[in-house]
Amino acid sequence: MNDILSQLAAHRLVPVVVLDDARDAGPLAGALVGGGLPVAEVTFRTAAAADAIRAIADRGDVLVGAGTIVTAAQVDQAVAAGARYLVSPGTSRAVVERAQEHDVPVLPGAVTASEVQAALGLGLDTVKFFPAGTSGGSAAIAALAAPFGGVRFVPTGGVGPGNLDEYLALPCVAAVGGSWMVPRDRVRDGDLAGVRSLVADAVALATRLRP
Repeated sequence: MNDILSQLAAHRLVPVVVLDDARDAGPLAGALVGGGLPVAEVTFRTAAAADAIRAIADRGDVLVGAGTIVTAAQVDQAVAAGARYLVSPGTSRAVVERAQEHDVPVLPGAVTASEVQAALGLGLDTVKFFPAGTSGGSAAIAALAAPFGGVRFVPTGGVGPGNLDEYLALPCVAAVGGSWMVPRDRVRDGDLAGVRSLVADAVALATRLRP
């Protein structure tokens, strides 16, 4: 497994962050570090994404990546901003190959056997399982792991404290992505103490669930 992906696996949790204002990036990063989880996947769903990634990357204490990457051009923008890994909702050859040109690890979305095979064909062994909650959840991942023994999954979407144990119990799950510990409204309203508390709670829960 790539070193960056190994770091994500070591943390077990990947906060999925939506930032409406790049000025919130630094304080959010501080809340993540303060809560014991120096990782962030900043989604490319807002115009502030690239600047937010740059602000977090410049700190040097957070493993920051870019999510919702759907075009090769976004790959270029995210990497230029300092993203150290990329996440895509689906499996796109153009996105994967551009990421590989930059030598930046990429997690394409894959929830079917055909999509997992497509990712394998592109030289990958770790995929995002999205949307996890509506795609069969942990049972579906366990079923896919049977024929694809070397593949690691990062389930995202519909994951939270109530079902985190179901996913982290699977040996094939490298880490779990989620936004429950970084609510968009709390970040926007400047409730960083609340975010830090949610992050700390998530880290404590994942630690208790560690095999």
